[in-house]
Amino acid sequence: MIDGSCQTFVSDCHVRAAVELITHTWDPVVLSALRAGPTRRNDLFEHIAGISDKVLTQALRRLRARGLVVRQDSHGRVPGSRGAVYQLSPLGESFANGPLAQLARWAAANHAELLQASTTP
Repeated sequence: MIDGSCQTFVSDCHVRAAVELITHTWDPVVLSALRAGPTRRNDLFEHIAGISDKVLTQALRRLRARGLVVRQDSHGRVPGSRGAVYQLSPLGESFANGPLAQLARWAAANHAELLQASTTP
């Protein structure tokens, strides 16, 4: 089956490029957390249960390198704030509010079945 210029299951398919955006466990979680708007790194760390400081740093670097997240220095811009503020780029917003949000809705709707399947030998 051919969809545009992408043959199904071909290694350079556009689907593969999109899936690579969520292959790291914490990347979709960080993207989802940033849907709320610009957030300081320490606030992200406090709000994302179970993530380590090192893993959050790696995720933010990876997401910045992919153009999904931007980092801005907050000195002088946010009263009483120090350090960096992270937010979704326009590309990140389109991904987080589009396919990633749809995937989250699908997972929520099928949670029981997915849980049962993962516990069945």
